[in-house]
Amino acid sequence: MNEDLRNVVLGVLATGLSGSIGWLTRTYLWRRKLRGKQAFFGLPDHSECLLVVNREAGSEGAVHRFDVSALLELAALVKECGAHAQIVQHDLAQVGFGDRTEFCVGGPGSNRRMAAHLGSLLPGLVMSTATEPVERRGEIRIGEDRYPMERGVTEYVLLARVTAGEGGRPVFLFCGQRAITNQAATRYLARHHARLARRYRGGTFVLLLKVVNSQAYGPDVVELVADVTRQATARPLSPATPPAPAAT
Repeated sequence: MNEDLRNVVLGVLATGLSGSIGWLTRTYLWRRKLRGKQAFFGLPDHSECLLVVNREAGSEGAVHRFDVSALLELAALVKECGAHAQIVQHDLAQVGFGDRTEFCVGGPGSNRRMAAHLGSLLPGLVMSTATEPVERRGEIRIGEDRYPMERGVTEYVLLARVTAGEGGRPVFLFCGQRAITNQAATRYLARHHARLARRYRGGTFVLLLKVVNSQAYGPDVVELVADVTRQATARPLSPATPPAPAAT
């Protein structure tokens, strides 16, 4: 073999080797990213999860178009994890939590299961379901703070990841003042899940988000107002509960 031929062969081998190393590196990084996403969402390969859907206010079983869009975005996340989703109406989802990941969409006024989750998992916050007075409709109360809705201008939604139950699989809550805010929260989760996973390391979090000028921008302009995990998960003291004695 002359020197020119040997150089050609070595060049081909070097190119193939570098290409293989690059492919293996990309595959490793892709799998690592996928495993991180699966761990955050509690969705290993071929696992099952629940998408619990609410109903449109004043309707008989119909789902608002923005909630349908939210479900589609969640279904895409589930598919990316290699898992399978079962869509269940809120009043038919009579199962516990922890055994399967759950995504629950809608406020307590239109989603009976959301109302149950707020009472048992997030006792420190309340969303008004009363229609009167109008200015208090959908108001979120967290401790002493109140967050009223200004329709189409300033609206709020709670995005929560709660781990509970024996199985340890998370429950994701998208509890908004309007259907468009539910979609805003699912979109926020899809965009920022990697950062949330790093910050909370797979634990519980409750975020209060503000949807800005939805009548012009739809569900796309979202601001993080506060991390309200501590306040939302704390069970409020009963009026009859005596104060703790002062330290001496």
